[in-house]
Amino acid sequence: MVIIMEKDMTKGSPMRLILGFAVPLLFGLLFQQFYSMVDAVIVGHYLGVDALAAVGATGSVNFMIIGFCMGVCSGFAIPIAQEFGAGHEENMRKFVGNSVWLSCIFAAVMTVLVVILCRPILQVMNTPANIIDASYSYIVVIFLGIPVTYLYNMTASILRSLGDSKTPVIFLVMAAILNIFLDLLCIIVFHMGAAGAAVATVVSQALAGVCCLVFMYKKFSILKLDKSEWRWNRYFIGKLCGMGIPMGLQYSVTAIGGIILQGAVNGLGSDTVAAVTAAGKMGMLMVCPFDAMGSTMATYGGQNVGAGNMERVDQGLKACTILGLIYSLIALVLVYLVGNRLLLLFIDSGETVILGNAYRFIRTNALFYFPLALINIIRFLIQGMGFSKLAVFAGAFEMVARAIAGFVFVPLFGFGAVCFANPLAWVFADVFLIPAFLHVRKKTAQVLAKA
Repeated sequence: MVIIMEKDMTKGSPMRLILGFAVPLLFGLLFQQFYSMVDAVIVGHYLGVDALAAVGATGSVNFMIIGFCMGVCSGFAIPIAQEFGAGHEENMRKFVGNSVWLSCIFAAVMTVLVVILCRPILQVMNTPANIIDASYSYIVVIFLGIPVTYLYNMTASILRSLGDSKTPVIFLVMAAILNIFLDLLCIIVFHMGAAGAAVATVVSQALAGVCCLVFMYKKFSILKLDKSEWRWNRYFIGKLCGMGIPMGLQYSVTAIGGIILQGAVNGLGSDTVAAVTAAGKMGMLMVCPFDAMGSTMATYGGQNVGAGNMERVDQGLKACTILGLIYSLIALVLVYLVGNRLLLLFIDSGETVILGNAYRFIRTNALFYFPLALINIIRFLIQGMGFSKLAVFAGAFEMVARAIAGFVFVPLFGFGAVCFANPLAWVFADVFLIPAFLHVRKKTAQVLAKA
């Protein structure tokens, strides 16, 4: 018996729909960050501060490449959500079929290129000599796993575009549990070093991707494609690339600024890298709700624009902004109350200087969480409405801010400038995104009025 599990977000209370969609996403993101934290905890405590710094030194280049994969998959899902919202099931399936072909091509080409280039990139980033070999052994395994990154993110994005945010979470939880056991096995039993943490991550994500694929095939009748819907089609390929590539570039362009900043941080020594790594791991956990809000607004915006209802788009934006403000205040209080204790998960209590710098970094970032919330909410809503190219400019604003911090402020002011680099990038992006949304809203309303 086939179970119909897709969710229509064009009807009902926007606040209730957003919460109902975002909460499962949040749990998935929390588990994803949880096993990322477990990686850092195990690496930091069993392999030492240098190994933790080695993993952290790859963070920006990791985000540039893996973020591109995630962005492309999210972009491919936007036309699927729009066609689903409009009730055009045949076109929706053609988008699914062509997105599979594109994902396979992108995965193959990217894997070959980045595996070849990852060591030169680490060298250009001024990675400290005492950690560069461990950094390379970690990141090259992650990059060899690019095909499974596409597998999970593409299948999960398709499920979310149809309103099912729960199923990817279930499989991600399974992957998180497996990742913990594999971390312990690879690092403690097999003595694989930092590369062991990467192997655990890749294998776990492969499991989640395969499970999503099997689930889609068995449970979603709406995704049963015939031969004609699998055919390569220039129109659908063009539209998918027009959505997916800008979203992927948005992550990569943003990450270029991060790479420049990481190079400046690397120049301050491995202790500083370790402090930023630990604070970054904790920070990623704290901002998961913003990521969930963003993914929710992409699907919400896509379906409601597909249905031709701009009023519901406005209502959804208002509801999600309220949620973002409330959580920003809660997160700020939590960081100031227990942030220093949470950092002990990654760093031994005897490393007082590293702990102090990490706590300073996370406190400074927490003061600017609401601008970060707005970035996720507005940027993903714009993308869901079909204006992915504008997201690249938002990423460019973040890149410029981090590049300024890395090239100018860090050499002048040291670690204090590192702490303010992310907030500066978030404010820069909002300066662009808020008027960009007003433009997109006006343009979309005009198009819908003529339809």
